[in-house]
Amino acid sequence: MGRASWQRLLWSFVSAMILLSFMTPFIIFTISFLMIPLVILYVRSSTRQFVIYYVGSLLFVYLLSAWVGSVLLAVSFFFLPPVLVMGYLYKRKAPARAVVTTASLTLLAESLLSLVIGYLVGMNPIAKFKQFMINNLSSAAPELRALLPKDQELYINMMTQIIPVVLIAFALFYVIVTHGLSRWLLNKSGESIPGLRPVREWMLPKSFVWFYLIAFAADLLINPNSNTLTAMLLLNLLSLLVPLFAIQAIGFLFFITHTNKWNRVLPIIAIILLIILSPFFFAFSLLGVFDVAFPIRERFKKKL
Repeated sequence: MGRASWQRLLWSFVSAMILLSFMTPFIIFTISFLMIPLVILYVRSSTRQFVIYYVGSLLFVYLLSAWVGSVLLAVSFFFLPPVLVMGYLYKRKAPARAVVTTASLTLLAESLLSLVIGYLVGMNPIAKFKQFMINNLSSAAPELRALLPKDQELYINMMTQIIPVVLIAFALFYVIVTHGLSRWLLNKSGESIPGLRPVREWMLPKSFVWFYLIAFAADLLINPNSNTLTAMLLLNLLSLLVPLFAIQAIGFLFFITHTNKWNRVLPIIAIILLIILSPFFFAFSLLGVFDVAFPIRERFKKKL
């Protein structure tokens, strides 16, 4: 068996072990890396070789996982389409932005299709999600419940309404983590996989500023407790735009740091603050709005 075959066997084994970790507490750490070994396996193999090693890893998982084998196989099949999309585009040397966008849309479409299928077979996934949150909040420690809004029913309804944004965030998170680590490992092994532009060069379209302002103005006029379709769409729009402009603000801080040759600790502190202080998101997003709406960066460049 040649070196290439051993590498394929290794990545198929890693994929199997990540799936098997779903039966252990290690799932908290490994769940984010589920697609990475399969993407690498696809890029480093022909289609026929990928099928052989992938099926072999699933058989290995099924034999060792007893009664949960079918569930683990279903999880693997769910993530297979974005794996194939990313692997195919990597082989074609497609730009990183195209890879991330296409794979995210693929995973998002699968999630939405799963919801539709759930409704068709009478499962009502949204109701199950709501009941899951109620059960978890009722069994949570008093210290944790104290951190949540006093009106927990309103909080649960809000979380249920922003499921579309949650699905978008889920797709982006998985694809970006997979792209970042897969690209690094593939480049280490001799491949040449294009990367995303540096964070300091990220810039949202200016049209997003209008969406943000319109949504913010409408939010002042609409009752937040309303269960209307308009209120739900507005909530999802703001839940999506505020984090996007907060990320834009981080890109602006990286730009300032790079342009002035400052220590990178400034944007890193900003990221930590965003993670720890969630209410800071809105105020920080305003900096991102100004960065997109006005030529602030051009003024910084002219000063140098």
